[in-house]
Amino acid sequence: MRDTAVVKPRFDAVAALKDAGFWTLVGVGLFLPLIYFQANQAMNNEMVLVQRPGLFFGMLAFIFFGRLLMLLRAATRRPAKPRTGPSLLQRFEPSVQPVMILLLGLFPVLSLLLAGQAGSLKWVDNFGVQILIYIMLGWGLNIVVGLAGLLDLGYVAFYAVGSYTYALLAQHFGFSFWLCLPVAGVLAAFWGILLGFPVLRLRGDYLAIVTLAFGEIIYMVALNWTDFTGGGAGISAPKIDFFGIPFTANDDGFAAVFGLEFTPVYRTIFLYYTIFFLALFTAFVTMRLKRLPIGRAWEALREDEIACQSLGINTTNTKLTAFAIGAMFGGFAGCFFGARQGFISPESFRFIESALILAIVVLGGMGSLLGVVLASIALIGGSELLREFEFLKPYIGDDPVKYRMLIVGLGMVMMMIWRPRGLISTREPTIFLKKRKSISGSLVKEGHG
Repeated sequence: MRDTAVVKPRFDAVAALKDAGFWTLVGVGLFLPLIYFQANQAMNNEMVLVQRPGLFFGMLAFIFFGRLLMLLRAATRRPAKPRTGPSLLQRFEPSVQPVMILLLGLFPVLSLLLAGQAGSLKWVDNFGVQILIYIMLGWGLNIVVGLAGLLDLGYVAFYAVGSYTYALLAQHFGFSFWLCLPVAGVLAAFWGILLGFPVLRLRGDYLAIVTLAFGEIIYMVALNWTDFTGGGAGISAPKIDFFGIPFTANDDGFAAVFGLEFTPVYRTIFLYYTIFFLALFTAFVTMRLKRLPIGRAWEALREDEIACQSLGINTTNTKLTAFAIGAMFGGFAGCFFGARQGFISPESFRFIESALILAIVVLGGMGSLLGVVLASIALIGGSELLREFEFLKPYIGDDPVKYRMLIVGLGMVMMMIWRPRGLISTREPTIFLKKRKSISGSLVKEGHG
């Protein structure tokens, strides 16, 4: 019989150079107007084109050599064996979770010890609070997308509902943050149900289009209903206090009441632990719901809706509860956002925010709580960390954060190439018979789990 051994592909250097050169030319056409030239406004209000050859040719070199490395890796890589066991991250997930919670809980204390009071403000607020907001939003969307398998591109709408609920109730009726918090969650859940009813028979791309339209409707209402929301000028709201005690330098402020020296660090730390415990509450409720019949119905709906219906599961109630509970947590996060900022504007709730939250869920791994945490730290913390790289400013300008979405897009492309199912790509069923088995990404049809 003829030998059927697998022959390894040879690396053709000439073809690889041609391929890398082609993609470099594509990069020239793409980045020449976007990267090489930068439009700045001069003192006399004239637009001046500034050339940035260092950044431009650096990106072209990255494209050229990166493509060569990809082709070299593809030619020398051994055929991958189908992996049915849990990944390394999932294997250590039970032990990593308490360590992650402990590190997040001690983050303000570590920031104070390492950076002092003045330096810790930046780290606790810009990094800690910001990351935890997106962790909470990611966990809320994870119920809809990760557990129930319903693609939602308008999740930021519930975030906006929570923020405007707090701003309007606090401004016109004098409600405190703690009274507005449950109201914001209930109203967001109500809008989640209203969104769920029209899309009960939709799935996949059609569902994504409707949820995208819902998010844009909420944004346009907030932008144009000026008598109610303030329109583009926004609406102010009182900032969060310590159960009725404001964080001010007055005699009735937090520092004076407790006999402390006034410093803005107290408010920042209180903000951090408020969103920290709200996020922990979100994770606790999600983990408990996964073990209840509704959680198992979500997982069945995610894997195969037709089989789910054949088992007698009410898919209408299943979808509506997923939309409502996920929206409720988005409303909680929005209420906290309004209390933290003290000012609400429609520009905070554009589609790009929904895309970023969805990217966190997808990159972390559908249905994985730990994956959402890791993706939030990478995307949100990584973009904020760009501000600290002073050596990059001569090449990319005074505000490196404006390249955040470029880096996020590049990270998503790389993840889709090497880990298309996210950082934690395997799932364990919540309820199993006799023996616990992991579900590998290679055994699940793409788009159905």
